[in-house]
Amino acid sequence: MESGTKVIEKFLIDTEKGETNYEFKTSPEMAPNVYVHVTLLQPHNATENDMPIRLYGVAPIIVEDPNSHFNPIIKMKDVLRPETTANITVSEKDGKDMTYTLAIVDDGLLDLTGFKTPRPWDHFYAREALGVKSWDMYDDVMGAFGTEMNKLLAIGGDGSAETKKPTKANRFEPMVRFIGPFHVKAGGQITHNIDVPNYVGSVRVMVVAGQNGKYGNSEKTVPVRSPLMVLGTLPRVLGPTERVFLPVNVFAMEKHVKNVTLTIETNDKVKILGSNTKSISFAKPGDEVVNFEMEVSKSIGVAKVKIVATSGDEKAKHEIELDVRTPNPAVSDIYEGVMDPGESWSPQFAFKGIKGTNSATIEVSSFPPLNLDQRLKYLIRYPHGCIEQTTSSVFPQLALDKVMDLNNDYKIQINQNIKAGIERLKLFQTSGGGFAYWPGQTNDNEWGSNYGGHFILEAELKGFTLPHNMKKRWVKYQSKMARNYRSSDGVSNFHGAAHYNDLTQAYRLYTLALAKSPEIGAMNRLRESNKLSLTAKWRLAAAYQLIGQTEAAEKLVYNLTSDVPDYKELSYTYGSDLRDEAMILETMILMKSRSKSGALAKKLAEEMNSNQWMSTQTTAYCLLSMSKYLGSSSSDKTMRFTYNVNGGSSISKSTQVAMYKSALNVKGTESGLNIKNTGKGMLYAKLLVEGTPVIGDQSSSSSNLSIKVGYFDMNGRTIDPRRIVQGTDFIAEVKISNPGTRGSLKEMTLNEIFPSGWEIHNTRMDEFTSAVTSSNFDYQDIRDDRVYTYFGVAKGTSKVFKVQLNATYLGKFYLPTIESEAMYDNTVNARTPGFWVEVVKDGGVAMSK
Repeated sequence: MESGTKVIEKFLIDTEKGETNYEFKTSPEMAPNVYVHVTLLQPHNATENDMPIRLYGVAPIIVEDPNSHFNPIIKMKDVLRPETTANITVSEKDGKDMTYTLAIVDDGLLDLTGFKTPRPWDHFYAREALGVKSWDMYDDVMGAFGTEMNKLLAIGGDGSAETKKPTKANRFEPMVRFIGPFHVKAGGQITHNIDVPNYVGSVRVMVVAGQNGKYGNSEKTVPVRSPLMVLGTLPRVLGPTERVFLPVNVFAMEKHVKNVTLTIETNDKVKILGSNTKSISFAKPGDEVVNFEMEVSKSIGVAKVKIVATSGDEKAKHEIELDVRTPNPAVSDIYEGVMDPGESWSPQFAFKGIKGTNSATIEVSSFPPLNLDQRLKYLIRYPHGCIEQTTSSVFPQLALDKVMDLNNDYKIQINQNIKAGIERLKLFQTSGGGFAYWPGQTNDNEWGSNYGGHFILEAELKGFTLPHNMKKRWVKYQSKMARNYRSSDGVSNFHGAAHYNDLTQAYRLYTLALAKSPEIGAMNRLRESNKLSLTAKWRLAAAYQLIGQTEAAEKLVYNLTSDVPDYKELSYTYGSDLRDEAMILETMILMKSRSKSGALAKKLAEEMNSNQWMSTQTTAYCLLSMSKYLGSSSSDKTMRFTYNVNGGSSISKSTQVAMYKSALNVKGTESGLNIKNTGKGMLYAKLLVEGTPVIGDQSSSSSNLSIKVGYFDMNGRTIDPRRIVQGTDFIAEVKISNPGTRGSLKEMTLNEIFPSGWEIHNTRMDEFTSAVTSSNFDYQDIRDDRVYTYFGVAKGTSKVFKVQLNATYLGKFYLPTIESEAMYDNTVNARTPGFWVEVVKDGGVAMSK
């Protein structure tokens, strides 16, 4: 018998006289249910008839205590109006003392998941499972048949399963309010005043009560409407200088609404072309659509549109906020200078981007410049988000405080970025404890597991809290992989599996040593391999250094070069010669090899400060190792200097860190900067000026890859995307071909950003198989206005990717460049130029000039 189970009564009944009735009185302790066990035996000598020699059964009896229920009462109006105060009174039907919470939620949101009002009584008084093990005595009463049978009866029940209601369209802004808990005294009531926003739709008012073993709930669905209502719709995003028609739907719900005046108000991001006021009339209740043409300014930010409708004393309004974004990449100009003590540097510069995108940042350092700001922005802005890229965007930020003088705002921002990165890594962790390459995938990515794990270990050392069990599960996975490792056959090199495998194992062993869970046996086995690659030897030495075996570490790298032959990896470890040299620098810092590390650090600084393209992996590891190098330096890094913009007030700085970075407060398009070295050592200065143009690159290009883009209607006929009738469903088809000049291509991406007036139809949300089928891909990221597709393509083959679209909004919009590239090798890419497109009414619509 299990703990907490109680036998209430046992009894013996003679049933030879027929049916037997037994009555017993229920008590509160029997709630929510009891079980009745019945065993019926036939006399043992009566084996010649065909009746069962024994019967056995268990039946539940539901016991419900009326005193365990609360019956909340909701008293309020049957219809609410927008922008008013709703009075909601809550009481208990039988006047009981009660504690409760109150929620008012948009019905559309609740229907998305089929959410039902919580019923706590059903949960806390659910039928309890049988708490005893029931053994049949069949063997004992069947001795006459000479059969040995042991049966353990598993008694259980079934549950109810209800299907979710069909999802209802919700075109309005949601309303959500949750307040409480509140305590209403016996016989009392509480009235709540809830402000109803500018919302039209239907809400569910829910009360959930619980106190001292009593539970209850109540709900009421209430429409929110007004005699006059208005609704406007715009795309999810807009682009600078685009034009769009704003359709305004006016609803006259009652007879007294006759003449309606519409007025549109906007901020400086958009403007109305023509009059911003129009009038319409209703002969009877109904709805009408009125269009206003709008133009987007040459700036980015948040566009705000307010629609106001008036009719006599009735008034309705609807507000829309949407992002004005530019899909084009930023362009930058870089200015550099070197100042001896007492010298000044005065560059002149001009912005080239549209309003809201321009920025100027200075870097002043006592060490040759690293192009830190531009490299860091590249990582943070990188649009793709696999395990490597997600980790790379935040990993270097852990060490920035060692090399930069950070103000409080920047510290807060970095702190938030790192926390967000840790939280996102939860999406990658598999059931086995490693990290997948894309969120939700089940296969572990070995290098990604090393790299992501390295990041969370360093983050924990910096004081960040890791999600529950993330580290424990990861260490278990790493240990298992380390013990099961088998070295590859063949010669170790920088392009094949041997380098991938031994470096991956060495990095894995390093992370386990850093986690204070070293696999010493696996380390020793790897050390004995005579095929270890250069980078693997350096990384394994770092692992030995971490566990205190300095002699073994030094022996591994004795007379070992730090020059890595040129290479780029499209996949596997996502490496390059510079990435490997950055990893080697990290080992040198750990082993305190200052003489060797200084020369390598200067080489990396020169590469980082050049215009050379670097992958996210290479960029992140270079930033990380250089930050550690500068942070560990014992030399005097004191910098003293002053600077001003356009002859304004001078800012004086004196800092002990190796680098100072600051955004300049610049007004106007043309400006001048003046920096003066007031210290005793040489200073290096760098000015980064950035901005995003209205129109991006409109040229086509192809390098080791070809791309072909076509547009087709749903019947497969070619259409011209430059002019499409509103409401048309069509398909954008991209064909990517690999000519084979670089062999098979992996970790490829296709970047498609669509015009604001086109809506993406996400076929994954359909409840049926879509006719729009594409080639196989590894992962696809569908967002408001763009689709990122990640794939691989074999040598001499092609892949075709299709996206279903709808020409939704009237207007003139820009279709940006469509491009495909290898994420870890910029020499593999292809793109088509961008151009303007129009969405017109059937038969055409005249645009304002």
